[in-house]
Amino acid sequence: MIAVPAVVIAAPASGSGKTTVTTGLIGALRNAGHAVAPFKVGPDYIDPGYHALAAGRPGRNLDPNLVGEQLIPSLYRAGSRGADIAVVEGVMGLFDGRIRPESAAEGFGSTAHVATLLGAPVILVVDVAGHSQSVAALLHGFLAFDAAVHVAGVILNRVGSARHEEVVRAAAESVGLPVVGVLRRDDSLSVPSRHLGLIPAAERSPEARAAVAAMTGLAAASIDLAAVAGLARTTVTAAPWSAATEVGEPVPGGPVVAMAAGPAFTFGYPEHAELLAAAGARVVEFDPLTESLPVGTSALVLGGGFPEEHTTTLSANEPLRTAVRAHVMAGRPVHAECAGYLYLTAGVTRAGRPGAQLVGALPVTAEFGARLTLGYRDAVALADSVLYRAGDRVTGHEFHRSTVGVGPDPAWGWQAGGPQVDGCILRGVHASFLHVHPAAVPAAMKRFVTAAGAAAATSEG
Repeated sequence: MIAVPAVVIAAPASGSGKTTVTTGLIGALRNAGHAVAPFKVGPDYIDPGYHALAAGRPGRNLDPNLVGEQLIPSLYRAGSRGADIAVVEGVMGLFDGRIRPESAAEGFGSTAHVATLLGAPVILVVDVAGHSQSVAALLHGFLAFDAAVHVAGVILNRVGSARHEEVVRAAAESVGLPVVGVLRRDDSLSVPSRHLGLIPAAERSPEARAAVAAMTGLAAASIDLAAVAGLARTTVTAAPWSAATEVGEPVPGGPVVAMAAGPAFTFGYPEHAELLAAAGARVVEFDPLTESLPVGTSALVLGGGFPEEHTTTLSANEPLRTAVRAHVMAGRPVHAECAGYLYLTAGVTRAGRPGAQLVGALPVTAEFGARLTLGYRDAVALADSVLYRAGDRVTGHEFHRSTVGVGPDPAWGWQAGGPQVDGCILRGVHASFLHVHPAAVPAAMKRFVTAAGAAAATSEG
């Protein structure tokens, strides 16, 4: 079966308008009758939420750092199933990626890297405010820098006037790059942000839907959709990724794995639930702000998000806090990642002032700070847990301002300016700040469901 063609939306630098253009383009293509598969390069959880609203299907990530470059084509095939075009939003500038020790000049995991893995053309979004003829030199540089990257078109963003458009359009065309869209300056099209970037779409509905509708309207009026669709290509021939193939024979009995969702827990990859379900779990989402544990819960997944923005409401849900504490004390499996890690503490202190009471199931303290911790980590599991065996290695991503005191049994160790440890293993809990893409660790997902099945059998016994 032929792979779905794609376009990659990139930019010379962050802040050029990629997310607005990508989200609007996805919505406009959908309104024009296309089935659009949305993707995001890199580990980011927030942009895919807006993509999903625009596309009407999950937004997915393509990150060679987290899953390895060999999985990117297969994950792309799986995520684009049923679509007729894919739109891939890049990360940072086109050639910006992780600088690895073995190749200091290489942008591993960059938008350009993923575009070459997909064999897809790049459309550059260029913020031309303050530019005129010099845009030609900028575009010439991006066209010539890497022959393996096919820059096929440009969208001119923040154009100031009809005369400005005429000048920058001519500059682009002078280097042989077709202009497929022109967006005028519109400061009203901004998505509210907080300490970790944009506010997730799940926290802003219906405001998020209105924002996506506005982006869609702008794209429909400003971008040549037929030209974009005509540029779409891919050379991917890999078979689609399959959760069932990755985990093998499912665990019998269908143990219930409760997965936190809702405004406080918005960070997650779609492949997570897919792998758990393929491994035999019955995955049930619940909102910790308003609901308690689903009936029959054998294992609990507390993913990423912004619990520090919802501590009062989380604290008020005392029945859930009590149930989660009992779940932990009983030794049942818990996978707590970043936000989930914070939720299991007694509360998050700000500026020395204790916050609202949270679960209090871990012997550690948490504090919200001013410094952002951000970056990839090559980590090793320090002990056996419900997810990993001691010595297992992963590449994960940190993205948080809070800190947690080191527990008696850390989950991970890595080198980042010196030896570092992170997380806590306690009874059936594996908690840490490290975000790991489940598609990279299918054995861990199977191990977790196996532990859930054992917990369910113990409860029934």
